[in-house]
Amino acid sequence: MARTILTIAGIVLAVWLLFTVLGWVFALLKFFLFVGIVAVIVMLVVKLVAKSPRT
Repeated sequence: MARTILTIAGIVLAVWLLFTVLGWVFALLKFFLFVGIVAVIVMLVVKLVAKSPRT
């Protein structure tokens, strides 16, 4: 009986860990996407400022 309960508890903990890690991965991907978009915007602004005629 104890072995069955421990097996079920282990499966529940493994599933919980899987969903937790997936949440971390998706949060990290969203963060990298945000940083990438900001980097592209900064690069475009710098490029436009560099190409503008000097006054």
